[in-house]
Amino acid sequence: MAVPVEIQPSDPRELVIARRVAASAAACFRCWTDPELIPQWFCPKPWRAEVVSMDVRPGGASKTIFHGPDGESFPNDGVYLEIDPGRKLVFTDAYGEGWRAAEKPMFTGVLTFEDQGDGTCLYIARARHWTAEACEQHRQMGFEQGWGICADQMEALAKTL
Repeated sequence: MAVPVEIQPSDPRELVIARRVAASAAACFRCWTDPELIPQWFCPKPWRAEVVSMDVRPGGASKTIFHGPDGESFPNDGVYLEIDPGRKLVFTDAYGEGWRAAEKPMFTGVLTFEDQGDGTCLYIARARHWTAEACEQHRQMGFEQGWGICADQMEALAKTL
């Protein structure tokens, strides 16, 4: 299981989780950027993620659908803003394909992956929200627990890569 690390948010509208993951930064980064891998770990079970499209480059669009156990479906469109292979991934739901502005953007995700020199990686996931209300909504949706579960599922998969 990924080991929690204490990291403070840099802003009151930021939610953050940090984990020491028993896998390389490259493997963890691959879990986030390989469309074949996303469905294997991205949602806390029994939810599942479906990748509709993933163009992993700055300005490239991403379309996923989260499916719930009772037939719920939540589409998630976004755009990649910054990519430093194996180290950093920045994306936002503020835009969709072709820089189409989203109706109700919630956050920008800033993910970092730092090899620790012992076969582990410090994985930090920051969700930077446009408003305090969106931040609180994300917190109430279970950000910390849900993203923590996903970090454990990512670790389990990354260890096999």
